[in-house]
Amino acid sequence: MTRVHRPLPAWAASAVVVLALAGCADPGAQAAGATATPSNGVHYNLAPEQKRIRAQKDAAAAAKVPAAIGADGKLTVATTGGSIPLSFQATDNRTLIGSEIDIAQLVADKLGLELDLQQTSWENWPLKTQSGAFETVFSNVGINADRAKLFDFSTYRAAFMGFEARKSATFTVSGADDVSGKKVAVGSGTNQEKILLAWNKDLQARGKAPAELSYYASDADTILALSSGRIDLNLAPYPSVVYRAATRDDLKVVGKVNAGWPKETLVAATTKRGNGLADAITAAVNSAIADGSYRKVLDRWGLGDEAVQKSETVTSESLAQKAGS
Repeated sequence: MTRVHRPLPAWAASAVVVLALAGCADPGAQAAGATATPSNGVHYNLAPEQKRIRAQKDAAAAAKVPAAIGADGKLTVATTGGSIPLSFQATDNRTLIGSEIDIAQLVADKLGLELDLQQTSWENWPLKTQSGAFETVFSNVGINADRAKLFDFSTYRAAFMGFEARKSATFTVSGADDVSGKKVAVGSGTNQEKILLAWNKDLQARGKAPAELSYYASDADTILALSSGRIDLNLAPYPSVVYRAATRDDLKVVGKVNAGWPKETLVAATTKRGNGLADAITAAVNSAIADGSYRKVLDRWGLGDEAVQKSETVTSESLAQKAGS
């Protein structure tokens, strides 16, 4: 029998439509040393002194920033800080680092604004972005139709989820049949959960055993359960799964699925719907793509294969138009 537990805060009834994809915390983020050179050959700098790749202001992109947003000279960016190598705390357990932070820095540079970084929980960013407390979110947010009712997007990276298992596992995962009867850890209110629930529905309709979904209070608990054999699989953002496979000797990647399954989606900077900031961010990302700084950031974190060739602004209207074409 599938166990589904979705703890929702009091306000979640009004915000549940936006909780469909979460960044996942990595228990190894604070345990690692200042630098790490894992099996994939990427030299990860986990220290607070990042020497980030920076970019020059792009006047055309900066001119697109709405006056009300640019008035204070800052770009207020929210991130969850819990998913290595995307957004996590450095070895000082305080400084936020990662690919999401680096891309946000490039965007702020291109727009001629100071980066004002704010750490938040996954559950809080939707309402705080709607309220204007956050001007944009860089935290592995995937685009979907429900979110587009409340937010606009500027795409900047491919969106994949990865299945990880113990090194001794003899199976791979490419679809619903491969998780039948297995214990799978997943975050509540995430796109990962949405995919697994759909797969379970399909399995049960065909008379097959569904996956047993398991929920843990932290990623440290999740990875401990996986490595000790209490669960068979964990489904998490692909970059984090790849990082763990490269830096641990007991886990491996056994499957990959687009976060928008059964369709495809992308990771995007998220802004309040209709406030005009998305076009400015899109222009900034495209400027960073053109000058090469964008690719340098992704390669720095081992994410070069998730690069996009062009950033696009995505709205509810453009999604509806694409669906109808």
